Amino acid sequence: MRGDAGRTFLGVDIGTSSSKGVLVDASGEVIATAVRTHTVSRPEPGHVEMDPGVWWEEFRGITRELLSDAAPVEAVGVSGMGPCVCLADASDRPLRPAILYGVDTRAVAQIARLDAELGRENVLDRCGSVLSTQAVGPKVAWVAEHEPEVFRAARRLFMPASFLAHRLTGAYVLDHHSAGQSVPFYDAWAQDWYRPWVEAVWPHAELPELRWPGDPAGTVTAEAAAATGLVPGTPVLTGTVDAWTEAVSVGATRPGDLMLMYGTTMFLIATVAGQLRVPELWSTVGAFPGTRSLAGGMATSGAVTEWLRGLFGSPGRDVLLAEAADSGIGARGLAMLPYFAGERTPIADPDARGVIVGLTVEHTRGDLYRAALEATAHGVRHNIEAMRQAGAEVGRVVAVGGGTQGGLWTQIVSDVTGLPQEIPTITVGASYGAARLAARLADEAATATWNPVRERRVPDPAAGAAYDRLHRLYRDLYPATHDVVHALARFQREGAGRPGTPDGR
Repeated sequence: MRGDAGRTFLGVDIGTSSSKGVLVDASGEVIATAVRTHTVSRPEPGHVEMDPGVWWEEFRGITRELLSDAAPVEAVGVSGMGPCVCLADASDRPLRPAILYGVDTRAVAQIARLDAELGRENVLDRCGSVLSTQAVGPKVAWVAEHEPEVFRAARRLFMPASFLAHRLTGAYVLDHHSAGQSVPFYDAWAQDWYRPWVEAVWPHAELPELRWPGDPAGTVTAEAAAATGLVPGTPVLTGTVDAWTEAVSVGATRPGDLMLMYGTTMFLIATVAGQLRVPELWSTVGAFPGTRSLAGGMATSGAVTEWLRGLFGSPGRDVLLAEAADSGIGARGLAMLPYFAGERTPIADPDARGVIVGLTVEHTRGDLYRAALEATAHGVRHNIEAMRQAGAEVGRVVAVGGGTQGGLWTQIVSDVTGLPQEIPTITVGASYGAARLAARLADEAATATWNPVRERRVPDPAAGAAYDRLHRLYRDLYPATHDVVHALARFQREGAGRPGTPDGR
């Protein structure tokens, strides 16, 4: 489809498994999309990394593809997975692969040490969140301990969105929300860097200037224009973490709104009236000045279904969804914990692992696929229950992301949680949200009509009654398997039994 008045806006998002770009017109209609797939590196158990050079190369490719047949864009929005730790030297040269967000669980020892040094409650009071695998500070401390030469040279911190903004404009900026997830470096109340704790972890850091996601970072330089095909002088937004940009994409930014992001991981963002202190979740500033968020994140969701699909020989997703629908409520007696990369909220356990119970030789791949979908739904309910206990109001629920396609997954989540979900017309996600932020620069009021609701998913009371019973079993499963799972996680870290190790020959 083509834009009508020649005014276009570009949004690009760097995700865990792909980079996506979208070109939209002034009415919010999608003109064109582009995707580049990539993989992350897992050099050791619990380590998840990515070369930041890929972010720029994929941005360049996406931009040139989208602009090859379009009018010059009016503004550029950027977003990306986060919080990530891309350490760079004084010349802005990345020193090592970027350490990714909470799926990277390497910094457990550093979390414990910083908790002891700074005080867990002190961190919660000042930052709004406790130290966890999601936090930036412990990962910087890990580099200091394990890669001292890198740490001595490290001066600057980038995340995917800020890295793109820097390559495009030369500006060294970071949005307040991403900074708010850089625990313990950011004071959530003063909304500024907290220098005493920065000094305690990274005394020679040159931290970026803070701006809001919708603020301009600068304009496209001549060098960046030559590399991307953008016009010199085009405004570039500061951008933010992809989940918050996804919330913008569907307009889920008012108190009482809850966004569910169905992707490689599952992310939940509740917009709340005020800052809430709750150690099981992440309390942060929101995407816009004056807004606050209470967020949760599951370490895997789509990652598990894609892992299963690969084990099954990569059949079509529609085939597996049909088989999962035939399996029925409870997956014919299977229960699963979706902790295949540890778990973030609300249990905050990097040594949690995936568990499947109830297996018999009669179970099929459709049953296993259904169990994975239901496990994610139970994880969503667990997070929502924690949000409500913390004082958040959950009213309007909006679903976004690739997992909304097909209908079954969203229906299962509504049945398990008892909450209806709105599914908007456009669910491409963060890249669309980045373009929407870019369009707000030109006309904030006009974007209010973007992306109307396409359909609603309504919970089935009969299914809900069955899932209430199954949810109790789900909640019992983690404590029941905790000790065994943790012993196996230690076994995995030690490399026991692997070829080439002393006991694995």
